[in-house]
Parts: sequence; C-alpha cells; structure tokens
Amino acid sequence: MNDTVLVNEGTKILSQALGKVNVERFITLITKEPFDYTKWRKNLYENMDIDELSKKAMDYVNENSDN
Repeated sequence: MNDTVLVNEGTKILSQALGKVNVERFITLITKEPFDYTKWRKNLYENMDIDELSKKAMDYVNENSDN
C-alpha cells in the first residue's frame, strides 16, 4: 500500500467513525502535539497482564464480529 492509498483509506475510516468535522479536529490535534505513535503503543498495555490483554482482545472481537 503506498502513502496516498494509506492516507485515503485512513481518512475514509476516520470519517466513517468520527464524521468529517471531527476528522479535521483529530488531524489538527495530532499535528500540533509532538506525538510518537510507536512509543505510545509500546506503553499502552505495559501494566496489563496476559489474561487481561487476552480478555480485551476477545471482547473486541466479539463486539466487532459480523455474525
């Protein structure tokens, strides 16, 4: 996937979830702040044990499955 496709797909997904106005707000907020997504994700689950993480993953799958 090239950068243009990634930006287009990401914007489309965000628009569906947040609406166009909030996507603009989100992009503005992200570009204003020094934000390192990789560092953020690395620390996101550091205080969670494996059972808790597994439960969160299964809950997400169950809530988002197309049954």
